[in-house]
Amino acid sequence: MWEWLASRVLRNRTGILIALGTITLFMGWKARDVRTSFKHGGLLPKNDSAYIVYQQFLQKFSEDGNVIVLGVEDRRLYQPEFFTAWWQLGNDLKKIDGIDSVFSEAHLFDLMRDDSLKRFRLVPVMAAPPRSQAEMDTILTKVRALPFYRGLLYNDSTGASLMMVFVDARVFDTNDRDRVINAMEERIAAFEQGGIDVHRSGLPYIRVRTTQLLQGELPMFVGLAVAVTALLLLLFFRSWRVMLYSLLVVLTSVVWAFGTMALMGFELNILTSVVPPLLIVIGVPNCVFLINKYHYEYVRHNNKVRALQRVISRVGTAAFMTNATTALGFGTFMLTYSDVLRQFGIIAALNIMLLFVLALLLIPILFSFQAPPKPRHTSHLDRRWLDKAVEWIVRTVKERRPVIYAASLGVLAFGLIGLRMLKDQSRIVDDLPKDGPVLTDLHFFERNFKGVMPLEVMIDAKKKGGALKEATLRRIEELSDTLETYPVFSRPLSIVEAVKFTKQAFYNGNPDRYQLIRSSGPDRFILPYLQNLSGKQDLAKAFLDSARQTTRLTVQMADVGTQRMDKVMARLRPQIDSIFDPLKYRVTLTGTSMVFLKGTAYMVSNLVISLAIAIVVIGLLMALIFNSARMVVVSLVPNLLPLIVTGGLMGYLGIPIKPSTILVFSIAFGIAVDNAIHFLSKYRLELRLTGHDLRRSVELALRETSVGVIYTAVVLFCGFSMFILSDFGGVKAMGTLISITLGVAMFTNLLVLPALLLSFERSITTKAFEEPLLEIMDEEDDIDVHELHIEGQAPHHPSATDQA
Repeated sequence: MWEWLASRVLRNRTGILIALGTITLFMGWKARDVRTSFKHGGLLPKNDSAYIVYQQFLQKFSEDGNVIVLGVEDRRLYQPEFFTAWWQLGNDLKKIDGIDSVFSEAHLFDLMRDDSLKRFRLVPVMAAPPRSQAEMDTILTKVRALPFYRGLLYNDSTGASLMMVFVDARVFDTNDRDRVINAMEERIAAFEQGGIDVHRSGLPYIRVRTTQLLQGELPMFVGLAVAVTALLLLLFFRSWRVMLYSLLVVLTSVVWAFGTMALMGFELNILTSVVPPLLIVIGVPNCVFLINKYHYEYVRHNNKVRALQRVISRVGTAAFMTNATTALGFGTFMLTYSDVLRQFGIIAALNIMLLFVLALLLIPILFSFQAPPKPRHTSHLDRRWLDKAVEWIVRTVKERRPVIYAASLGVLAFGLIGLRMLKDQSRIVDDLPKDGPVLTDLHFFERNFKGVMPLEVMIDAKKKGGALKEATLRRIEELSDTLETYPVFSRPLSIVEAVKFTKQAFYNGNPDRYQLIRSSGPDRFILPYLQNLSGKQDLAKAFLDSARQTTRLTVQMADVGTQRMDKVMARLRPQIDSIFDPLKYRVTLTGTSMVFLKGTAYMVSNLVISLAIAIVVIGLLMALIFNSARMVVVSLVPNLLPLIVTGGLMGYLGIPIKPSTILVFSIAFGIAVDNAIHFLSKYRLELRLTGHDLRRSVELALRETSVGVIYTAVVLFCGFSMFILSDFGGVKAMGTLISITLGVAMFTNLLVLPALLLSFERSITTKAFEEPLLEIMDEEDDIDVHELHIEGQAPHHPSATDQA
């Protein structure tokens, strides 16, 4: 098949170039439709119980993560000048399209009794901004006399004050969110000119800033990938032509990647944004492998056409298989139920195979238009430092195998000990810069208000109107008192606080009356007022469903991480069940914090399964290639060892297991195993050519493949290392860990694998291995070059060199 393909590619090179150019233009046009994802989540499948409960919560109540919080910690705020500026800031923010309302100490409401209508009215605490310190003190006295707001909008002990900015969730699910945030920032900056710093946080704000950071990093990493790989290509080949052609291939693949994302309706997120620079890093070794083969063949017989034909015919299957194993490393993510992972797996795997097609077509075609390579272009095949490195590898494998095994066992022990130290820990904002303004401001709110991450308790009384029964309210109050004993939770807010607020209002604002209503005694006169709660200013509708059967209790919490959150939930759940009889009430924990906790646990378990699947599937693929179970086992050993080493390093360095780190293993394994395929394929070929001389075959295979393995390892190591510059912790960890894994894999495939072949040569190299189910390299079959006519060139006639 590959011989036929080689002849067709070179004979129809102009038509193929036109077709590829047309497809690239189309993909570039479609790439304009790619949008950046704003929503977090997508970690849980839609049939997961936690996802279903959260959707039920959203149907009954408003979205839990639609508040941006602004905070200040400065006693000067309570001077008339600054408090008026704070009040004006809130009014200015309310005028921005996309902001629904503002809530702060300067924008509070009190409840007033309306005996004529037997209802309560909401009235502003501050009718006008203070003009003197006396008026300011009066306003503060009124605010502090309303326990409903205590701990929610101010912290007496630190002097911190908070402004809640409620945003339109529909606007923040579109690109219009940037306009809203920019308008907010302009008004906040104007307020800060007065000398008081404002801290910003809240899920909508964090998500926008994360998205903007992501959008800023994508072009940077594409540019870095191009610069790094271009420099390495120049160092390796000392040819601008080789560099430009290789970059043309990988940049075309990047355009195709964006085009396929648009065609499939996928959005750009923290994972899919890594695909373009990944394609550049992975694609350049493809080009290096093909160009190396071209130069190697040309040096042998000085025939450009034959050399280009052999680039396709002799390494086509090997290149296909190595790209297939890399794609499988990513493709296993498609087997998960997480939308984020599945989209990443689809885009990465598909475009890696498209990249293989582009490289296999474009490299031979582009070089067919050029003059034959000059001696300086092929001088990279005879570099002294590389020759010395290869000689050292061959000598070590032949003469010092006990040292290789001892070192491997030592590294294995090192990795296994480190694996025991691994921890499973993840946070909602885990991947953001540790010293960046987003995390700095988040820590401000965690210190002063216990955090901004929403946790919702949904209480179903199983009867219409049951949520307002006195017994239910007493239980909710007990649950609130329980939650206040947890240092990670803010003061709970529920229908109980609203009812207490109404009782205080009924008794003319007396703070001592901030209590639950009793159905008997004087409190019974309040009940008609409660029945008339309605309209836009109804406090109850924020906490009750339409049937008044289900209510919510809301707390904000710190981003404590999955490990501590698990402990908190394990302690809290029995306490909830002891307060609410499960036979009479259905109490569920939900909200963004719970969805993240469940989603992270689900994602980590799925990624572990994906790694296992990747190992099994790649093992089966190699069994198809080599037709020998023993050879599969031997080839997997040097590629599993780097994974153990990387896991051990994570344990020693305190890098936890989380979604952004565990996906490293599947990716690295799929890439690393390519070296084993190249070496074993060449080894099997040499067995035929040397008359089954096992030792000679190992040496010859090692000499030829070592150069390509070293080149590709350097490119991959440098390419992935650039991700260390990312501001995202997950991307940074991915770059570091994959670089380390591939670096170790280079040594294990060049030293451990050949050493095992020599030590167990007779028991491993079976007849079945020499007669594969799938042919990778075949030095015997070749196209008659004198019959191959490339369009635009005169037919080639055989020479003595060609016959060699």
